[in-house]
Amino acid sequence: MIPAKFDYVRPSSLDEAISALAGGGEDAKVIAGGQSLLPLLRLRLAYPDLLVDVGGLAELRGVSDQGDSLRIGARTTHYDIVGDSLIAAHCGLLAEAAGMVADPAVRHRGTLGGSLAHGDPAGDLPAVILALDATLTARGPGGEREISAADFFVDYLTTALEPGEILTAITIPKLGDGWGYRYEKFHRTAQSWATVGVAALARRSNGTVAEARIGLTNMGSVPVRAAAAESAAAGVPASRDALRSAAAHADDGTEPPGDLHGAPDYRRHLARVLTGRALAAAAGV
Repeated sequence: MIPAKFDYVRPSSLDEAISALAGGGEDAKVIAGGQSLLPLLRLRLAYPDLLVDVGGLAELRGVSDQGDSLRIGARTTHYDIVGDSLIAAHCGLLAEAAGMVADPAVRHRGTLGGSLAHGDPAGDLPAVILALDATLTARGPGGEREISAADFFVDYLTTALEPGEILTAITIPKLGDGWGYRYEKFHRTAQSWATVGVAALARRSNGTVAEARIGLTNMGSVPVRAAAAESAAAGVPASRDALRSAAAHADDGTEPPGDLHGAPDYRRHLARVLTGRALAAAAGV
């Protein structure tokens, strides 16, 4: 289909982009790689009056070492994330999940910030960012502010970004010694959205799982933490049986959607199974 009519600007700086976005009102949208927004435009599920293209802003791209954390520019592509040595060394879960997003064409164009700002609970990276306890930086006419990943996703396709704000960076604490990770994903075809995905982190100590973090993809209107499974996994032996028992709580408190790709009960079953696999892999068993 053909998108509805809109105006278009391509600012040369972040300040210009913020000014243009603020001037466009609530019906202005930011576009970078376009892999999330363009399909909505073509289907006429979005009707922006103005597109502010930040795809040329180099200041929003790249990975920097902040000491105990990594700061990733919002315009950093999935492809860049997969190949970045700092991310591989300190938060490999993000690189692993980014390598499973859609297909190579999407990974070369799609950006981390675009995926998060889009706020689709079926997207792979929001649950990963949640499990990694990331902090997101937004900048608007009122200045800069930081938003925890736990507070960023508000509802289906809705985030905590205010009108006129642009997501500029994501800060992720480095994982220390003993941490393992795995992203498990069930989908019908290689390029489709996840029916269910599980982002798991586990820290081993003396043969036990000292701590676990689990983010769930497509198990609600927003990405969610499997808090009950995290609690159940903490302190258990690093064994498949023990972690499978903990994973039985993965769907506790979730409200998964039902659609042509899976009923809610089916998604609950997938969440339990995939969480067991992801925890075992993260714990190295």
